[in-house]
Amino acid sequence: MKILAIETSCDDTSVAIMDCDEKNWAIKTLSNVVSSQIAIHTKWGGVVPNLAAREHLKNLIPVLSEALEKSNQTINEIDLIAVTEGPGLIPALLIGTNGAKALAYTKNIALLGVHHVEGHLYANIINNDISQMKFPVLALTVSGGHTQIILMKDHLNYEIIGQTQDDAAGEAFDKVAKMLQLGYPGGPIVSEYAAKFDDAINSLKDSELKEELTCIKFPRPMLASGDFNFSFSGLKTSVLYFIRKIEQKNLSKEILELYKIAICYEFQNAAVDVLAKKMSKATEKLEPKTVIMAGGVSANSTLQNSLKNEISKKYPSINFINPTIKLCGDNAAMIGAAAFVKYQKLKEEGSLKTLKANWKKLEANSNLKLESY
Repeated sequence: MKILAIETSCDDTSVAIMDCDEKNWAIKTLSNVVSSQIAIHTKWGGVVPNLAAREHLKNLIPVLSEALEKSNQTINEIDLIAVTEGPGLIPALLIGTNGAKALAYTKNIALLGVHHVEGHLYANIINNDISQMKFPVLALTVSGGHTQIILMKDHLNYEIIGQTQDDAAGEAFDKVAKMLQLGYPGGPIVSEYAAKFDDAINSLKDSELKEELTCIKFPRPMLASGDFNFSFSGLKTSVLYFIRKIEQKNLSKEILELYKIAICYEFQNAAVDVLAKKMSKATEKLEPKTVIMAGGVSANSTLQNSLKNEISKKYPSINFINPTIKLCGDNAAMIGAAAFVKYQKLKEEGSLKTLKANWKKLEANSNLKLESY
């Protein structure tokens, strides 16, 4: 079957065409076009919802046309349209959902709404052998809007066992980058600065400064809380107070740049430390057969390596899966993959006929909850 998927939950307009083998549950991406708005939102230091919606409206048809062209498919060959219905920015979501509904109505194609986080979870089965996803599955979902540990006892069966009590991890990365005036989006920039730390320290001749930079320490919030919840606001505040402290020193540009590198390095270490160790404790308690990562921050190589090493060292029999870098961020292919699994569930229940009526029932929901299907 062929699935056309649309994702417009934030600031990326994406359309993908998926070729899915229903017998073997194999998912092939024929095209996955993403139009980024980073350049537009950078000067604001974050995503402006109405501006994002305006760009989605301008980009959706060209991105759709490009996705169909690259996949060598026509709209008449599509069996199912999938779209992100939430959560996300409501002005942005409305462009995608209304576009999907209009297309489903005019072409009489089945329509299925997908939860954004659900899409990130199922990015792990794209181009992977789905049999590697053995249940129960424990997922660490980390992005600009979510930080959760999710237990999946089966496909589409979700239990959130831990989540952030304030800022999401990706949001904290963005805010730290903004404090340091590094630009937007913050996650990749902070990671890039952190990667410079070893070379910067090793080349430093001033032993006093070297010691000061290597001794920077930020807290690991809720690491000993006894549950699987997270908090990143205290870590972010600690970084803010430290930045204010060094701003009073009237440092040269060169020294200030070294401090920025050291701050990014220690901040990233603190955030990753909490994420990996909480996930390790959850793994010990819940004994999953598979551990997966999901969300934009899962592209962070330090986090990937830390969690992978933690799992392989302590629990060598557990499968560890993470999406390719291209599938970590927001994209329509992940929405198509999740829609395929949901479609198979509805097929088993004999409920596929209801999908043809979704063009008039599906609604965008900025606060959509992740629920078992």
